[in-house]
Amino acid sequence: MHLGFSSMNTVNDQDPATLARILEDAGFESLWYGEHSHIPRCRTTAYPPGGELPEPYKEMMDPYIALMAAASATSTLKLGTGIALLMERELFSQAKTIATLDRLSGGRVIIGTGVGWNQEEFENVTSLPWKRRYLAMKETVAATRALLRDEAPEYHGEFIDFDPVWFEPKPLHVPDMVFGAMGPLGVRHAAQWADGWMPVDVALPDVAASIKDFRRQVSEFGRDPDKVEITLVVMAEVTPDILKHYRDCGVSRCNIGVGMQNWNKPEIVMPMIEEYAKIISEL
Repeated sequence: MHLGFSSMNTVNDQDPATLARILEDAGFESLWYGEHSHIPRCRTTAYPPGGELPEPYKEMMDPYIALMAAASATSTLKLGTGIALLMERELFSQAKTIATLDRLSGGRVIIGTGVGWNQEEFENVTSLPWKRRYLAMKETVAATRALLRDEAPEYHGEFIDFDPVWFEPKPLHVPDMVFGAMGPLGVRHAAQWADGWMPVDVALPDVAASIKDFRRQVSEFGRDPDKVEITLVVMAEVTPDILKHYRDCGVSRCNIGVGMQNWNKPEIVMPMIEEYAKIISEL
């Protein structure tokens, strides 16, 4: 099992180049940054865990620019978005950004994506229908894959529709599209079309049972479960034993560091990296 590291990517966190060098030197496999272009001041969408929205949500930097800084300081560390809100950006310019980042990083990009939780944020930036966002997400990923992969890409769906275009340069490799979803509909979509599934451990009532059910659904869609990796975002208390348990459940990668107690606190994060670097060889 690989060990990745997730960060809110605010100006109060360790800067991306420095953090990336530390992670690569420590043996971590990947660095992951999430995305919120803005947070509406007036919103009716409740913060999913409950309570007030944590301040770091209002201060997140751009994930792609931050990952480019990380790429420039490293040579092997994989670079992930965890998660990118693909539907909240213009399709073609976003695909160009992904392709450029992948080329300039030497083919190290992984795209973690999701539908998002903030309806007001979503509706500020797209005319896609919130109530049909899972289908819109499926089409957005399929259209992005076509742009990154095909010689003369085109896509014809219910929400996204374009005739053949020139889209160059291509990325060095088409990044895996990993879907972050926990609800039944989202998990079903991940099983149907995603290259990987990225749930949060504390949102799963039973991690082992949830993984078993997911793999069953992948098989129902005629796909090989062994080829659909599971990246688990660890927001529970991180211990060596819990990481080894997740490994034994069939998790391909655990992303640590994203627990709320670590946000905007590099003085906590740096010792954490040093501590868990010691057990990477055991995972």
